[in-house]
Amino acid sequence: MTTETRSFDAAAPKWRRITRHPALMEYRRLAALVAIVNLSVFILGLQTGRWGSFGAFHLPAIADMALINLSLGILIRQQRVVNALFWLATRLPTSAPLWMRWGAGKVFHFGGLHSGGTVAGTLWFGFLLFGIVTNRLSGAALPSDVTLGLSAAMVTLLVLMIASAIGPVRAKFHNAFEKIHRFAGWTVLGLFWAQTVSITRDMGQDLATTPAFWMLCLITLSIVSPWLTLKKVDVEIEKPSNHAVLAKFNYGDTPFAGSSNAISLTPFGEYHAFANIPSPHEPGYRLAISRAGDWTGRFIDTPPSKVWVKGITTSGVARIEVLFKKVVYIGTGSGIGPILPHLLKGEVPNKLVWSTRSPRETYGDALVDEIEGSTENPVIWDTVTQGKPDLSTLALQAVRESGAEAVIVISNQKLTRKVVHDMEALGIPAYGAIWDS
Repeated sequence: MTTETRSFDAAAPKWRRITRHPALMEYRRLAALVAIVNLSVFILGLQTGRWGSFGAFHLPAIADMALINLSLGILIRQQRVVNALFWLATRLPTSAPLWMRWGAGKVFHFGGLHSGGTVAGTLWFGFLLFGIVTNRLSGAALPSDVTLGLSAAMVTLLVLMIASAIGPVRAKFHNAFEKIHRFAGWTVLGLFWAQTVSITRDMGQDLATTPAFWMLCLITLSIVSPWLTLKKVDVEIEKPSNHAVLAKFNYGDTPFAGSSNAISLTPFGEYHAFANIPSPHEPGYRLAISRAGDWTGRFIDTPPSKVWVKGITTSGVARIEVLFKKVVYIGTGSGIGPILPHLLKGEVPNKLVWSTRSPRETYGDALVDEIEGSTENPVIWDTVTQGKPDLSTLALQAVRESGAEAVIVISNQKLTRKVVHDMEALGIPAYGAIWDS
């Protein structure tokens, strides 16, 4: 433990360091809430006989719970739903109590509902499969073998998707995770449709009159909609160094500050979301892309002339800045990308602390001059000449000197979680990406 960490531990109340620990962040609280609600419903159903009994399970009731949870998990990540959540959360005026605005700013933790809903939905599907098997073993003629086979295939693929999404697995095999989520997800959707048709046929029902049919229509539209806007666009690459490039777009879309777009080199390849950098007085936008892996390395080494853009402009973490009268931005490296549009827009007074390696050599004089001209007295820390800073100390100092109400951190996972934890343990609202996808 470093001296700085010990000093923050000593300054912050112990109860707050515990309650604001990353292990208890809002993302996990939402996932836990979904689990608690489902467990309560399951127990209540056992007590009331809603699920039936061994060998005579009431399969439609179980299937409804699987559908409800899976629908929650899918729809909460739909881009238009995400934008609506951010719009709603940022309606609070800055005159509202700080604790209310602090909580509203955590809107980007909605991914907890995604993971909670999909895991719970998978468990309900597992229960449904168990019910189908035991009903068949008890001599029931229905559901049919087709329904049994479709249900087994769905559960297998859903378990594979969840396993690939576990944090350490996803980080180590990210490309495989993305392919599994996309192609296994599409397959599950097809199987879901086939299973629903099969079940309604088994039960002698009219498909169009079942709630499952209309919910599946909504889910399908949600999944398909980003691909309906898929387009191949021109990109102009400015390469100030071998570590980073600025990608410039002007195809009729000028996104809002605090948003991102997903791009790929091939229509069905890896898609990576980068924060948009629109200029208040120019059409189009830029993306700051730094070397952080195989994909970004290829992008920098062999800059493309065209890329694929999927979906719509989607709200990101820093959009919550409008909830506060003044904010401190903490950025490292290409983390300046998500911050710069807010500096250029100047809607909320701010203080910038940017730590990076040789800023002018890496990102070019023009970008650094633009940053310095867009915010008052920014702290630009060159890690080559000044060494690695203690960002928590710099953040606290910036808050005290500027009178800011909140801190927004754009950095790697380890530093983001440390700064957010240190600030919130001291009672300062702090926000940063949570790496939930």
